[in-house]
Amino acid sequence: MKKSYSPLYSFKGRICGSKSSNKLQRCRINRKEIAMESIIKTHIIVLAMTFFLMPAFPVSSVTVKSENEDLDARVKKFLETHDWGWGDMNVPAVDGQTLHDIVVKNQYKRAVEIGTSTGHSSIWIAWALSKTGGKLITIEIDEGRHREALKNFEKAGVSGFIDARLGDAHEIVPALEGPFDFVFSDADKYWYKNYLDALLPKLEVGGCYTTHNVSSRGRGRRGVGRSSSYLDYLYSLPNLETMVNNRGAGLAISYKK
Repeated sequence: MKKSYSPLYSFKGRICGSKSSNKLQRCRINRKEIAMESIIKTHIIVLAMTFFLMPAFPVSSVTVKSENEDLDARVKKFLETHDWGWGDMNVPAVDGQTLHDIVVKNQYKRAVEIGTSTGHSSIWIAWALSKTGGKLITIEIDEGRHREALKNFEKAGVSGFIDARLGDAHEIVPALEGPFDFVFSDADKYWYKNYLDALLPKLEVGGCYTTHNVSSRGRGRRGVGRSSSYLDYLYSLPNLETMVNNRGAGLAISYKK
């Protein structure tokens, strides 16, 4: 006569028969013990990984800080050594510093510059964007100035924060895809209103639109007559709050409401 066998269950080497209530009870207990052991081991592994990984975080922060300090030193040195040679329609240093401070203070990240020239203002803006994690699109129509700007960006160490485009801003600006949170307009003065009309809808609320050579005292370095009419237009727009900084060559600073 054939013997019948009850199904057997193995847990970590323990054998439990299904027909015996005592054995089945012990089997249930063993299951709970095994589950508890698994949970404990998991917690131990997690704690161990946390312990060994924790020292890496301060090191990473120190590395990033060191890289930022290195870039700051490099940009400062470049600007100081080239302070005297920024002709060719570049901004004075005081205006560059103002642009830099606006970007950093407001943590702007998506910037546009119309009129690169040879890159003085671009370097100030890109330096600020290196601190906020942003990037600058800058546009220049003259190939010679564009090439000189690229060299200056490389020397200053800010090339990675700049998308420098060669071409006609009349065509490039309307085609730009927003949104943006910072704009610096410093190209042909008679087209200032057109640039503003093209970019203002793409400027985020709280964003800043700056325009160079605009003076509340009518002392813009170039385009004085147009400066006055353009400033009147800025003041007339209900969704802009405009002020003028006269410390340098005249800078209209407009925040979108």
